[in-house]
Amino acid sequence: MSPSLRLLCLLGLLLSPTASTLLAQGPANVIVPTSKITLFNGKDLSNFYTWLRGHKYNDPDRVFTVVDYLDGGPAIRASGQHYGGIVTKERYANYRLLVDFRWGLVTWQPRHDKARDAGILLHCQGPDGGYAADFNGAWMRSVEFQIIEGGTGDLLLVGGFDKPGGERLLVRMTVPVREVPAAGGKAGSVTYFWDPKGKPKAVAAIRVNWYGRDPKWNGALGYRGPQDVEKPVGEWNRLESICDGGDVEFFVNGVKVNSGTDGNLRDGRILFQSEGAEVYYRNIELHPLRK
Repeated sequence: MSPSLRLLCLLGLLLSPTASTLLAQGPANVIVPTSKITLFNGKDLSNFYTWLRGHKYNDPDRVFTVVDYLDGGPAIRASGQHYGGIVTKERYANYRLLVDFRWGLVTWQPRHDKARDAGILLHCQGPDGGYAADFNGAWMRSVEFQIIEGGTGDLLLVGGFDKPGGERLLVRMTVPVREVPAAGGKAGSVTYFWDPKGKPKAVAAIRVNWYGRDPKWNGALGYRGPQDVEKPVGEWNRLESICDGGDVEFFVNGVKVNSGTDGNLRDGRILFQSEGAEVYYRNIELHPLRK
């Protein structure tokens, strides 16, 4: 093969969808918004790539699709059939993330009769699938804005692996908490609830419940607690996450429900989950921080 023909073949590979997907996994500059960035353009998923446990970069069952018209406009549908997400091709830092979500009606095993579950992973770092040691996990090392019936607004610190045979890397943060004895747990075990007046506690690899989560939450499908700020199934909710260095703040429908400071993750990709329940996302935007 002549050098010129070899070069043309190489260029063809680089411009192919498969190669583009692979390039998306390589090193990327960190973008700090200076004006609004629209992540979902209302037409396609061109700002994202797909990662699904068991299928990796393929989506044979069309877990993620664009719905042209739902409640007045376009939306991204995540069917929930497989665990994974759509992941931004770019890495971001120091931003306000705004997104609307609402539940659909379809649920899948093993969560067919359990609370509808999804989430947004912030500051995603490491290889795709790095939640598991074999790199076939559904998630990446990240800070999660939990979306689950009764628990939307929980903060989860999601650890992961960076290399085969390596140790699990923990995600750390300081959160003001109220400690409550864990229901049905081991003696001395506690559950953490966010409390702006609580004692700051350095935590890792843990869930911090939003301030009003029902202590009697049982994970049942359709669960609603007495203080829930999430709207009922079928209605749209506005989520906002302020990411400023290692600090995060979570808002649900305008109500601040959780926060943490001094985290060891400060930038990364953003992943929108599929996790056993049909969910829709729309109006996904990044805005500069208000200074």
